[in-house]
Amino acid sequence: MQARCGLERRSVIALSALLALALVLAVQHFWTGRTQPVRAPEVVRAAPAGQGGGVDGGKGLSAASGSFGQAGGTAAPEIAVDVGGKVRDPGVHRLPAGSRVEDALKAAGGVRPGTKTGGLNRARFLVDGEQLVIGGPAPAGAAVPAAPAGTGTAAGPTTPVSLSTATVDQLDTLPGVGPVLAQHIVDYRTRNGGFRSVDELREVNGIGDRRFADLRDLVRP
Repeated sequence: MQARCGLERRSVIALSALLALALVLAVQHFWTGRTQPVRAPEVVRAAPAGQGGGVDGGKGLSAASGSFGQAGGTAAPEIAVDVGGKVRDPGVHRLPAGSRVEDALKAAGGVRPGTKTGGLNRARFLVDGEQLVIGGPAPAGAAVPAAPAGTGTAAGPTTPVSLSTATVDQLDTLPGVGPVLAQHIVDYRTRNGGFRSVDELREVNGIGDRRFADLRDLVRP
């Protein structure tokens, strides 16, 4: 190379070192820029219902189950019923909306031995704020009479029906309210988060001024 290019030995050595350095840098750049395998993230499965992780897991599950409906916006409505008389655990008991007399008896620990319940309708729906006396005279205005036999319309309940907690069957007992209109009331309640006043009943599909006048004294928010 010295003879053909006219370079001195020192220049040849410097050129060779420069080429070697360039080769090293090229190899290093190629090595650091190569594709590397990436490990897929591990999938964390949710713990089955009823199983908590350690001491805090159980508390977290209880809190989550107790506040369903707050997170989802559809907490199950409750009613408060005062169960008295000859039961094992008298007092105010909270029950899910749509509960019957039989459910209130179970919540109160059952009827005491020897109590006559022949005239008690265990299948009757309960309303919020009702007082249920077992084995004694029923308080005035506490009973919700059924529709008279042989008539096509149901008699209105003596206790105002709660628009925010009543079921379709309970709303169906109101005069002039059938299953379809009762479902419209429940649908309106679901969309708007309940009733804040009885006047909102006017906004339900199928309820005009005349029907509202018949119902306003039989219902409450």
